[in-house]
Amino acid sequence: MQLVLMDGQMPILDGYKATELIRRGEAGELMAEVTIIAMTADAMEGDREACLKVGMDDFISKPIDKAAFLHKVMYWLEQTDLDVS
Repeated sequence: MQLVLMDGQMPILDGYKATELIRRGEAGELMAEVTIIAMTADAMEGDREACLKVGMDDFISKPIDKAAFLHKVMYWLEQTDLDVS
């Protein structure tokens, strides 16, 4: 089970570019298909679509709703389990 919570805005390399690099295999072939969930304070219209467009699998906006967060993380971890077996 592997999952990345990706911040959209980071100081040196933003989450969008980092996701593109991961998807291209620059973090290693095994990581190219890792589940990536955006966790960002950007909650404007189109932000979710921008995250999905660069290859993220899902989107969680801040502030975090605990129940929604746990639901999404558990959902994606279960999907990862299904893909591996």
